[in-house]
Amino acid sequence: MFTVSILTVSDKGSQGKREDKSGETIKEIISQMDARVVDYAIVPDERDIIAKKLAGWADNDNVDIVITTGGTGLAPRDVTPEATLGVVDRIAPGFAEAMRAERRKKTPHAMLSRAVAGIRKKTLIVNLPGSPKAVRECLKVIMPALPHAVETLRGEASECAETQKVIEGKARGKEKCA
Repeated sequence: MFTVSILTVSDKGSQGKREDKSGETIKEIISQMDARVVDYAIVPDERDIIAKKLAGWADNDNVDIVITTGGTGLAPRDVTPEATLGVVDRIAPGFAEAMRAERRKKTPHAMLSRAVAGIRKKTLIVNLPGSPKAVRECLKVIMPALPHAVETLRGEASECAETQKVIEGKARGKEKCA
């Protein structure tokens, strides 16, 4: 079991002028995993506000993953990636790379995503686009890696030597190590 916080970044959503369908989509998908949503918020597209929320959740040590939705495009107010990069200790580029690569198979607009992922303390922070369809597509790509990412960040991951043996065809074992 791991814990998730969801942050929707939307000027209109934070003002109550737009329903948060992307955040609800994340909740729905996470509920199908061995995970529990512990925090949820909607904030405006303001870098400092986004960064404060991300850092606050990660620093409380009660959340394994923070998933953001919105603010990852090219619009002038899309600042979620900058806010995220401003608070993470290390980047985890594989998540964003995998999401863009998979979505690129369906739409050339995937190249417009500036989503990032990184680690603050023991919390993984992953940016998703703002549409429910894109959220579904991106979560489908990264969901298989999330449990092992959490185990690794907690220091609970098993030895990865078995994976190397599998790759070399010498044994069958868990194939989830990086």
